[in-house]
Parts: sequence; structure tokens; C-alpha cells
Amino acid sequence: MVSFFKNKGQMKKREKQKIDDKDQSKSKKLEYIYSSISANLDNMKKKTGNSPDIIVRTLKISQNPEIKTTILYVQGLIDNPSVTDFLIESIMKNPHLKEKLLPQEALDVISEEVVSLGGVESVTDWEKLFLSLLSGDSIIFVDGINKALVASTRGGERRSIQEPSTHLTVRGSREGFTESNATNIAMLRRIINSPDLWIESMKIGTVTKTDVSIMYINGIAKEGIVEEVKERLKGINIDSILESGYIEQLIEDQVMTPFPTLNHTERPDMVAGNLLEGRVAIFVNGSPFVLVAPALFVQFFQSVEDYYNRFDIASATRFLRIIVFIISIVGPAVYVAATTFHQEMIPTKLLVIVAAQRETVPLPAVVEALVMEITFEVLREASLRMPKAVGSTMSIVGALVIGQAAVQAGIVSPAMVIIVSITAIASFATPSYSIAISARLVRFLFIICAGVLGFYGMILAFIVLIVHLCSLRSFGVPYMSPLAPLNPEGLGDTFFRRPMWAFKERPKLLSSNNNLIREGDNQRPLPPASRGMKTSDKKKGEGNES
Repeated sequence: MVSFFKNKGQMKKREKQKIDDKDQSKSKKLEYIYSSISANLDNMKKKTGNSPDIIVRTLKISQNPEIKTTILYVQGLIDNPSVTDFLIESIMKNPHLKEKLLPQEALDVISEEVVSLGGVESVTDWEKLFLSLLSGDSIIFVDGINKALVASTRGGERRSIQEPSTHLTVRGSREGFTESNATNIAMLRRIINSPDLWIESMKIGTVTKTDVSIMYINGIAKEGIVEEVKERLKGINIDSILESGYIEQLIEDQVMTPFPTLNHTERPDMVAGNLLEGRVAIFVNGSPFVLVAPALFVQFFQSVEDYYNRFDIASATRFLRIIVFIISIVGPAVYVAATTFHQEMIPTKLLVIVAAQRETVPLPAVVEALVMEITFEVLREASLRMPKAVGSTMSIVGALVIGQAAVQAGIVSPAMVIIVSITAIASFATPSYSIAISARLVRFLFIICAGVLGFYGMILAFIVLIVHLCSLRSFGVPYMSPLAPLNPEGLGDTFFRRPMWAFKERPKLLSSNNNLIREGDNQRPLPPASRGMKTSDKKKGEGNES
């Protein structure tokens, strides 16, 4: 009952907040552009603090000496050839502008005949003008007109398309996303040449006004999931969005969980595969990582390379990743439980060796495991934050020198060093960095449970972990599907991968029910002899009928 009233109160508070936001937006008055160029420039300098990177170029046009044209742009955000060739030179060399014109006529000539760029529009208020100017567009003022022209000249220095540093593959595309939304969207357009690939953009962040775009395939993605993504993005009220991680933390379903409920990637082919299954991609300008929603647990063990290789090789590799993930969670915990509570489960010869090694170790097994795991995490974090030339050397020297010194000093046993090393290697073998971090956190919980109750504690921890995973949702989709709730038709692309010719339908929980079929009948490849035999049998049957 208390939780009911609490939730009801929170709902009323949110509704009141929405009403206040609407009233505030209505009461906010727009400032309109002046008809005088000097007044506009003074206001521009006042608003921007007379920033030196805002370039002002004033041109005299027409035989009327009172008409002047001013071009404004931000240095570094524009494409210099576009401004020079298609704006300044076009205005100066156009014969129609040398005639005696009125201010409105001069503005119309510039808009319709002079500017040969892709996008030209007029603005009347300062908010839209500053938004366009600081996005890389050029502003054209004509003296005597209380509006301005916005010409699309966005450019500047950008990172070129390179191979992604995450989700590396042996076979597949070498293209990776960049920090430009336009470039990233164009890369997806090249892969999916369909008019049903829809894109919707919005500005998020009251200060940064970051460009955020969502992409989905109309007719394949469920309308409910698409609308849910839009509503969560529109509900964000924050001053800045500097990376896609900001968006991820503000729209995820569950906060109190170490497991990621959204996926992110730098690979365009991986995003394209997810879009074809009915998911929604979220692009954030300034970030090379694209968010993909909804995310499932089994999705983090899949690599894009699995679909480029044969199904038997891909299935074996994927199953190996699952085994490796389990080892990365329970590796040290099994050693702690076996050496502390269940020595009878260890073979006699191995037990004698382990007992001899632990004879000089003063710490209990659980404390020894925690110390080694924390030490290794410190080394890993230090190697990531230091320069590359120093970080790799420090990680190798730290692992060898500290590990060897700890064994010789009798602080830890050699077996524990081996167990921690195997666990660390297993965590590196997980395809997704997000799920690997989750395994590192859960590993400490299993070590403590194993140190308190042995294998019984590990079983209880497993039960709690499975119940927690089954309770998670990603944009309304069960996190453990198609395992829980069980969907036999969707099991062909989980821990094992069915052959490519057997992918008859898309995932039902992600895709629209009107477009589930993804391939035609009889896609299984047949040898030439079998095809010839079937053709001859068919012709023979037709001859008998005649």
C-alpha cells in the first residue's frame, strides 16, 4: 500500500513537472532579428562575447549604396571552398546584384539565383540563427531586412573512416563509425539501400544541443518499440550530452544491475544486422559508438563474424564464449570452495600438491583470492589509463614481477596465480566489453559466497543471478528471451547458430508481425547431382502425365 501511494505521488510529480516545463516554454519569448546589420552584429558580439572564431565578411551589392550584405560563419566548422566559391564569389560576381535593387529584391536574388548550395532557408529569430551558425552553417544578412538566410556549409576537420578498435574480426568489413552523424548514417545507407530505412532527428541538451538521430526499418521494427525509444529520448532534460553513454544511462530500463540493457558498437555491419532483426539504432553526434535497442543477454556473446563463417564453426566458437564467460565468473570461487570446504572433491595427488603450496601461505583462500583479483584489476586499470608505450610494459612487468615476488614471499600460492591468470584471459575472450565488466563485478560476489558457504553459497549466488537476469527488461522485451520465456523458434540464434538457409523468420519479440519472413523457401544448397536428379524426375513425371 505504501509503495502504491509512493508511485502515485511520483506520477503526480512527473505530470506537474511536465506542465511546468510546458508553461515555461510558452512563457519564453523569442528574440527576433533586427532589420539593421549593425544592430544584428552588435547583438551577435554581445551574445558570443565577441568570439574571434566568428568571421564577419561585409560585401557591397547593388547600385544602391545603402544596401550591404554580411556573411557570418564560425571558423573550423564550415567547408572553406563552399563559403569561398559558392557564397562570396557568387555574390560578388552575380550581374543581377549589380543593378539597383530594393533590400527584399536583393535577398530574393541571393536566395533563388546566387547561392548554389544544397540547403538555403530563411530564419527570423535569434535562437534558430545561433543554432544554425554554431552547427557550421553560414548566415547571410541583407541590410534593411529583418530576417536572414541560412546556407548549408557544414564541414571542418573530421576523423576519417578507420577500422574500429572494438569488435575486431578476421573476416568482415574494415569500416568503423566516426564522430559525425552524417557520415555514420551514410555508411548505413550504403549497406541497406531501402526507402524503408527511416531516420528521425532531435536536439538534446539545453546547452550543447547535441544532434541525436534514431534509425529503424519501417515495417520490420515494432511500432511499440520505436515509440518507446522516442518517448524516452524526448523525456531527457539535461544540459549536455557529450557521448552516447549519457543517453544510455538516461533511457535504460534498470539502473540497479551490473548487466548492460543496451548494446553499443562501432561496426556499421553489426548495426545493419540488428536493424534487419527489428531493433532501433541511436546515433549521437560526437560519438563513434551507436546504441542498439532492445538488447538481449545472448546478444552480447554474438560476433558479427559468426554470420560470415559456416554455422558449425560459428556455433562452436559461440559455445566456447559461453564456457569462457562462466569461467570468468566462477573460476576463483571454485578454487576457494574446493580448498576451504570440499577437499574431498579434489583428486588425492592434486590435493597433496595444493596443500604443500598452501602450507606457507598465511592468508585464507578467500582473502588470497580477493587480494589477487583486486591487484589484477588495479594493474589492468593502470595499463589502460597510461600511455600505450608505458602501459603495455607496466602491465607485463607488474604481472610477472609482482606475481613472482608474491609467490616467493609466501603471500599467495602458485595455484592461485594460475587461477587468476586463467580467469583474466577468459574475461578478455568475451566479445562485448560491457558484459566482460559485468562478469568482473559478479566474480567478487561469487568469491565471497564461496568463502562463506562453499559450493552451497555458489549455488545460491547462481539462483539469485538467474532470477535477476530473468527480471530484467530492455524496452519492454525480456532480457533473457528466447530462453526465458522459452521460444523454441528463436533458439536457433542463441548459444548455437543455425545454418544461414534455415533463418526463416525474424525474432518475434523484436519484429513486426506483418514482416517476419526473411527468406524464401528451398534455400538449402544442393549439389549439382541432386538438382539434376530432381529436375529429371520432374520432367519424367510430366511425361507420364501427358
